[in-house]
Amino acid sequence: MEPAGAAEAEGERVTSPERLLQELRAKGTLPEPWRDAVASVPRELFLPDTIEVGEEIVSRGTSPERWRQLAYDDVALVTQVNDGGATRADEYRLPTSSSSMPTVMLEMLELLDVREGQRVLELGAGTGLNACWLAHRLGSEQVTSVDIDGALVERATRNAAAAGYKPVFVCGDGAQGWPAGAPYDRVIATYTVPRVPYAWVAQAPRGRIVTPWGGSFCHYSYAVLDVVDGVGRGRFTGSPAFMRTRPSRPHRGFLSDFLHHLDDGTESATTLNPYDLAGDFDALFYVGLALPDAWFHLVEADDGSGEATLWLLADDRLSWAAAEYAPDCRKYVVDQYGPRRLWDEAEAAYRVWQALGPTDTGPGRPHGRPERPARLAGRRAPRRRLSRPTGGRTLVAGFTRGADAATGAPRGGQTRRRAVAQRVSSWRLESWSLRRTAETWDSTVLTEM
Repeated sequence: MEPAGAAEAEGERVTSPERLLQELRAKGTLPEPWRDAVASVPRELFLPDTIEVGEEIVSRGTSPERWRQLAYDDVALVTQVNDGGATRADEYRLPTSSSSMPTVMLEMLELLDVREGQRVLELGAGTGLNACWLAHRLGSEQVTSVDIDGALVERATRNAAAAGYKPVFVCGDGAQGWPAGAPYDRVIATYTVPRVPYAWVAQAPRGRIVTPWGGSFCHYSYAVLDVVDGVGRGRFTGSPAFMRTRPSRPHRGFLSDFLHHLDDGTESATTLNPYDLAGDFDALFYVGLALPDAWFHLVEADDGSGEATLWLLADDRLSWAAAEYAPDCRKYVVDQYGPRRLWDEAEAAYRVWQALGPTDTGPGRPHGRPERPARLAGRRAPRRRLSRPTGGRTLVAGFTRGADAATGAPRGGQTRRRAVAQRVSSWRLESWSLRRTAETWDSTVLTEM
């Protein structure tokens, strides 16, 4: 029988920074320069009493062991929903702050490439953990962290003090940087931006900027910019999934928030397989440049038919499109509604991408399979292979679905879409897509002058 003291010691080990260190080492995601920071700054000090992972809500008061286990797991933990406001049980829960996945945090810090004596500006304080890792490495006086949410600033300040650190936390709009503390050697943002604010470039005149970047259609990339002579240039890399900047955050909610006038769409057909679009990381990145204010969501039938609907949804909720996949078809029904023809826009961009020729994604860079919508909380994007399902005729929601003998296109698109929309109208939808994998693009990131 194991001595009681040994059992207690083992329990402490698996719910302590040592557990996180072991997991990161096993994954090969613990850079040596950051090992001591991870070991010395207890993550649990930066978490509220209630945290969320996936669909699980965990309270320290009622489930203390599970809470501590999650604190030292390499997972993203949602620490705030709906900007901290009161949320009804039936209300959509939008993650608005988190303790990011430690692997992703370390990936960003490696890209930041900090050196002794450098000064860092962080945009998006969150829980304060990232700022304290930086403070441990560089000294508290070298780190300034800005957040638009005053409550988060106060909490991060308390969390840091509990851990023995005093980086400067201030409340403000991260898009403006923090000119009072400029210049900086490094700038790091912990939320996704559609454009890199020029204030960041101006406040790091000879520095480096690392930020999650992208629009609604595809925002799973880091932009890594080096600033020279007032211009930031660099590359896209990685596969992060972060929350959007609050001032320009589009609406996200239930599917029923986006679908309307289902009987009034304009039907057409396409030869572009919806899976070819949704499963090509590089194409998604390119199409996202043409559709920064729309996003997509793939709904696969759960009846074994192999059918699927690829929805394209405008941020302003005025337009939508649906492309119907059915096995063994040569053409696919498309239905579009609103002032924009979202499928036409997406297909046109995809065709241009095709004409440019294939991109070498490099070793270990497979195409990916869209998974269920990701709760964007500083995690990695899905990376599994997207395969085309197979199957034949099926009965969906009481309507027979088959292929037209003349065109090979599936019949009954609008009828089936109404049935599917009713069935999934309560599903949570959050902006997601797949990462742009090729790191060979050398690009100047769009900035706001």
